[in-house]
Amino acid sequence: MGFSSVQSAAIFGLKVELVNVEADVGNGLPAFHMVGYLSSEVREAGERVRTAIRNSEMDFPAKKVIINLAPATMKKRGAAFDLPIAVSILTSLGKISQEKLSSMLIVGELSLDGKVQRVPGILPIVLAAREMGIMSCMIPKDNVREGALVEGINIIGVESLKSAYEHLCGIKEIKKISRKQKAIHRKSNKTCTEELDYRDIRGQHAVKRAAEIAVAGGHNLLLVGPPGSGKSMAAKRISTIFPSMTLEESMEITKIYSILGKVDEEAPLIEKRPFRSIHHTVTKTALVGGGVIPTPGEISLAHGGVLFLDELPEFQKTVLEVLRQPLEEREIWITRAQGSCLFPANFMLVAAMNPCPCGAYPSQRCTCTPGQIQNYLGKLSQPFLDRIDICVEAPKVEYEALKLNGTIRNPEEGSAEIRGRVCKAREIQNKRYQGEETRFNAMMNVSEMEEYCTLETEEERMMQQAFDRLSLTARSYHKILKVARTIADLEGKERIGAAHLAEAIGYRTLDKKYWGR
Repeated sequence: MGFSSVQSAAIFGLKVELVNVEADVGNGLPAFHMVGYLSSEVREAGERVRTAIRNSEMDFPAKKVIINLAPATMKKRGAAFDLPIAVSILTSLGKISQEKLSSMLIVGELSLDGKVQRVPGILPIVLAAREMGIMSCMIPKDNVREGALVEGINIIGVESLKSAYEHLCGIKEIKKISRKQKAIHRKSNKTCTEELDYRDIRGQHAVKRAAEIAVAGGHNLLLVGPPGSGKSMAAKRISTIFPSMTLEESMEITKIYSILGKVDEEAPLIEKRPFRSIHHTVTKTALVGGGVIPTPGEISLAHGGVLFLDELPEFQKTVLEVLRQPLEEREIWITRAQGSCLFPANFMLVAAMNPCPCGAYPSQRCTCTPGQIQNYLGKLSQPFLDRIDICVEAPKVEYEALKLNGTIRNPEEGSAEIRGRVCKAREIQNKRYQGEETRFNAMMNVSEMEEYCTLETEEERMMQQAFDRLSLTARSYHKILKVARTIADLEGKERIGAAHLAEAIGYRTLDKKYWGR
C-alpha cells in the first residue's frame, strides 16, 4: 500500500491538458477523498469506482484513500477519469506495477458493473498523447476505431476494468491494433453515392454558376428569390461540388466532432465536408459556441464546409451580427473566467431569403406595404452584407424548364461536371498559395491581392466606375477583386480580364437593387 500515479487527460475547448491521477492508500479510518478542483460529475466517480472494483471480483480495502487530480489550477469535468482513478487505486494496493504505467495514458468511464463506457474527445486526446511522447493509450473498446486513426501510438481498447487489470498484470494481454485494422477503420462514407445532384434543378443556370464560383474560391453566397424558386435545393447541393478533403483536413474536422461526441462509431473519420443547416431560432451561444466550459458552436461544426442559413431575415439581428467577426477572421475566441478558447471557423456561408415577407417583390403580385418590405430587408445590416461576396437572384422557374420531357432533350449539367471545374480552379490556387496560410482566393490578404489581382487600364476604369456608382466600401471592393480572380481561375487565365471583372461586379449589384445602400 502506498502512492501511485496514472496519466490521463482533460479537454478545455479544443486544447488537451495532461492530468496526473494520483492515489494514496494508507492506514486510517475508511474514507474516500478526492481533491483537485473537481466538478460534480468527477466527484461522483468515487462511488462508481468503488462499486466497479467490487463488481470486478477485486477487493476494495477498508482503508483511507485519497485521490488527487493535478494540476489543481485546472477544473476537471466529465466521467473520463473513472478508469484512471480505478487503475491508480489498484496500483497503490500493489496489484499493478507502476512501471507498466510509465508511458501510458488512460481514459474511460466506468459502469457500476465494471464495464468501460465510451467517452467523447478520444481523437484529440490520442493526438496530444503522441505529441507528448506517450507510447500507448488505454481507451474504451467502443472508442478504438476513433483512436486508431492516429499513427505512431499503441491503442489498447478495454471493455471492462477486469480486462484492463489483466492486461496490465500480464495475465491476459489485449492485442494491439495492427496497421491493416487501422486501414479498415479509416473507411468512411466517401464511397457512398451522392443522393443530391445539381442535375435535379431545372433552369436556374445563373444560380448554378454563382454556386460554382463561390465554391471554387471559398466565397460567401446569398440567394434571393420568391418561394419555390429552388434556392434551398441549390444550397443543399453545394456540398456535392466541393473538392475532396485531404487527410489533414479530415482529422482537423473530426477532432471538433469528437469533442462533442458526434463521430460515427463505425466510420469515425469525417471525409465528407460538413453541411450545417441552421434553423432561424438558433441562439448566439449555439451558433458561435460557449458555455461555462466553452464548447464549439455551429460555425465550428461547419469548419471546412458550409453553414446554411435559410430564411435569413427571420434570424435575430443580434445573432447575425455575431457572425461578422468569424466571417472575417475565420476563427473565434470564447473567453470565460477559466480562460480563453480558440475555435476554428473557416466555413463558407450560404444564405437564402425571400425579397419580402410575401415573397413576390418587386412584381405587382406583391401584397406587402413599403414599410413591411423596408423592415424585412432592414434586418440585414450593411456591415453584414459587405461580408457577402456573391449575391444572386433566383427567379421563378418557367414551365418550359420544368416539364420532364424537355429535360431528356436538354439534360441539366450535373454536380460531377461542375466539381471537375471547381477542382481545377482549386489546384491553381493550391499552387499559387503553396507554403502560405491562404488556402483559396477568399482568404487573400491585401499584399496577396496586390500581387495576384492587378488590373489593366480598361479593367481599372471599369472598377473605378463601379466603385463610384455603387458606392462601394473598401471591403466590398476587395470582395469584387477576389471573386474576379476566382472567375479567371475557372477559365485558366493568369490575369483578370474585363469579362471576369464585369461578372464579379454584377454579383454586387443585387444588394443595391433591394437594399439601395
